[in-house]
Amino acid sequence: MTNTKEPLYYPTQKLLIGADADGQRIDNYLMSQLKGVPRSHIYRILRKGEVRVNGGRKKPVYKLKKDDLVRVPPIKIDYVEQVNIPERVYQELLEGVLFENDRLMVINKPSGMAVHSGTGISFGVIEAMKQHHPASEKLELVHRIDRDTSGCLLLAKDRKTLNALQNSFRSRDMQKSYLALIKGKLPAKSVVVTKPLEKREISGENMVVVSPEGKAAHSEFILQQRFQGASFVKVSIKTGRTHQIRVHAKSLGLPLAGDSKYGDSEFNRHCKKYGGKRLFLHAAELGFELDGQDFLFKAPLPDELQAVLDKLP
Repeated sequence: MTNTKEPLYYPTQKLLIGADADGQRIDNYLMSQLKGVPRSHIYRILRKGEVRVNGGRKKPVYKLKKDDLVRVPPIKIDYVEQVNIPERVYQELLEGVLFENDRLMVINKPSGMAVHSGTGISFGVIEAMKQHHPASEKLELVHRIDRDTSGCLLLAKDRKTLNALQNSFRSRDMQKSYLALIKGKLPAKSVVVTKPLEKREISGENMVVVSPEGKAAHSEFILQQRFQGASFVKVSIKTGRTHQIRVHAKSLGLPLAGDSKYGDSEFNRHCKKYGGKRLFLHAAELGFELDGQDFLFKAPLPDELQAVLDKLP
């Protein structure tokens, strides 16, 4: 992988939001308009209030409305890292494509690959697809899953489809289920957790905690198989909060195997004896309705996770 350095300049812009961007988050909108500008820079100008919507400051999560007037300050960057993403990365993603038509794509994302670039991450799934895929011009992530989580990742090929699918996520109409290995014994065949979650900075690290001031979150843990000191579960979620399953599992005293952020180090070492070298969390199913048609996609449990289950006592 090679990088090249090129200067980049955008003059002051005033952008009138049309129907195609109605409902889109402002951070995602700016990234689509300011090609090549690092994600960190976009968040910086939003945080400092340099981007104005109808004359006022907005947070990155603000959802644009039709006829909003967005003022973007001049942007001058001495150079932008242009990352040449290896063809083998793209081929790995292609091998994991579960479905593709002229409107959307579903990828079985491998563990260890981020969905997009960020701090310390030069590229992710979306950058690799945009660089190599023939239909890359309007290709966008519909949602996100953690870097260490594998499984179903949904991408849209046009703005109409993107908006429709993101609305489905927001209205909780999307069917999402994961497979996970947790410490200990799930106390019942099904356990529902509805504890609200809040993002906080703790000792300089971004964390998610259970908090009355947090956002609503809903996870259902369904027992699939018991082991000595562990349970294999299916987790259906109605909300998609950051680290939701990991934090809800921890709140039950049943942290996920391989979770270095919220997990139990002793349990992680135990799982390593049986080949558990990664976070045991896999986005197994994704279902939704689009223009009257029902879709349901399933990503099989990766071989390295199945091997752990086969060896556990």
